[in-house]
Amino acid sequence: MSPQEERDALVPPLALHDRALRLLREDPDGAPARRGFTLSEKSSGTSRTDETRLQRKELAAAVRDALNPLPGDSAAVHRRLDRLGVRKRGVYMIQSAVTALPLPEEQREAARALARELIRTGTTVPAVTVGLYLLIRLGEPEDIAPVSALALFRELAGPAVQTLERLDRPRAAVLWLVHRARYEELGPLVAALWSGDQETVRRELVAFPAVYRFLDTRLTRRIAEAAHLAELLARYPADSALSARAARLLVRMGCSNDDPTQLLFYRDAITVYESVVERAGALPPTLAHHATLLSLAFDLSSGVGVLLDWAPGRREALLASLGRLLAEPRWVAVVDAAGSEADRRLRAGWIRRTGRQPFERPEVPARLRIEVVAGDPVDREPVETRVLVDGRPLVPALFSRGPARIPDVLLDEGELRAGPEPREVMLAEADCTEGCCGALHVTIRRDGDEVVWEGWRRPPYASVTRDAPAPPAYRFDAAAYDAELARAEADGSWSWPARTVARLIKAGLRERPEILGRWDARRGWIGGDVEEPDTTVVTFWYAPGLATADSLRDAFQFRWVLPDDGRPPEAQAAAALRRLAEEDPKTYAKVSCGSPERAKELGFPWPGSD
Repeated sequence: MSPQEERDALVPPLALHDRALRLLREDPDGAPARRGFTLSEKSSGTSRTDETRLQRKELAAAVRDALNPLPGDSAAVHRRLDRLGVRKRGVYMIQSAVTALPLPEEQREAARALARELIRTGTTVPAVTVGLYLLIRLGEPEDIAPVSALALFRELAGPAVQTLERLDRPRAAVLWLVHRARYEELGPLVAALWSGDQETVRRELVAFPAVYRFLDTRLTRRIAEAAHLAELLARYPADSALSARAARLLVRMGCSNDDPTQLLFYRDAITVYESVVERAGALPPTLAHHATLLSLAFDLSSGVGVLLDWAPGRREALLASLGRLLAEPRWVAVVDAAGSEADRRLRAGWIRRTGRQPFERPEVPARLRIEVVAGDPVDREPVETRVLVDGRPLVPALFSRGPARIPDVLLDEGELRAGPEPREVMLAEADCTEGCCGALHVTIRRDGDEVVWEGWRRPPYASVTRDAPAPPAYRFDAAAYDAELARAEADGSWSWPARTVARLIKAGLRERPEILGRWDARRGWIGGDVEEPDTTVVTFWYAPGLATADSLRDAFQFRWVLPDDGRPPEAQAAAALRRLAEEDPKTYAKVSCGSPERAKELGFPWPGSD
């Protein structure tokens, strides 16, 4: 042991709580570092390697043994965890061990005292983590300050923020943002939220760039909570910029392309909706504001906003108010004057096509309604097939990992049709993929004069609330079901020209597979380009002999891009189908994926190989 190591061994380690306070004092602004502070390996409890020899089950047992019975003081917790080799990996076992601890009423005060001693005097991450998880069960307002200090360490942020969720949600949101707001553009806002000064928060909340790529649903909810958004709106009732920003945050919080159920976790959602809609008439009539208010209307008519705990008739009243406002000449005029700039043109076209859709409700509410909703194209919002039962959207109520599937599948390919045999249908898929985070499936069958949806299947962690009961079976009058499905299949009012061209080409190739079969090709994905909505994309697979092959083995994909040329979609689709039938598409489409070696072998250049 070196002289320095000997000296270090004689100096008692500083409590992690005190280290956090010291780091804050050393900062000239008294603010945490971006993404928080990092502990050394010694403080993290990772200096020894005993733990690496423990298997997961052994590690879980070691954590349980260290905490049951609960030690009487902080030093004993440190000794037990150290003796059993609970280091960095063991931290992930502490939550389940502490959650399972029996804490009879007569022991709760002693356990609370131990937790407070651990968070104030603990010197290792595992020991302090025990205190934090105890406070999730036992914490009180006086614990907010020390837990907030510990939350500044990356190694403790998870359990500390969970503890604060119970005690002070806005504070929990601020500290979550300290660690998770990774874009530099959000830095001034996070600093303002840390300061707690409402005027500064208001200024930065309005100023930061609220573009879609910065704002996933979880981050948006945390910003609204950290900013005390409902209180800000009440404090600044005449601030139209703040009202517009609040509307924008609601839209992003309910974004179906991510996890729209974050809106349901936002406790002030109804209050903010009411404030925004009541003040919407004071907003300057701009194209961006029109798009934001229309997006809010879609959420209130058929999106996740329907699932909030509204007073009877209140949601419908807000929706009607938005409908009247957006029909006023001054709001209609901004759409007509949009101009030719790409994003403005796309957004104006979307408003013209769908601007009255959320306000047109059937006079007699039906048991089942199927509504295709195309979101704001500038925000790259998806097109989804929303299924409403008794006025409530099914997918966000049952599945939190992604939007309802596109109409190209559920409607154009007849997936929702009820036949004589039961059939399982995927209604929604996680935005990553089903293989990663699952999907929502239902079995559809016809039972006499009824259509039945039953046999729901989804991952247990994909529901809106933990331990949610299995969805019930839904029964629909078969005649009404068939009529509603036929109406939805025939309704193309939501679609823009390039998307309509894609649907018509796809339908033509589905009806006449020989068009591509002639060229040893098979239909691939056909749709509108997400980044270039004015273009149609046709993909197909090719390999010699593929027309009669049983699989796509050794095939590779071609991609043909068709810009919208201004003709009616029917004419563009007919021309594309004629060309596919008469000219080998491999001569004008480009290779897009598959095996580079196989493509080269057959004489097709690989992208970027020139």
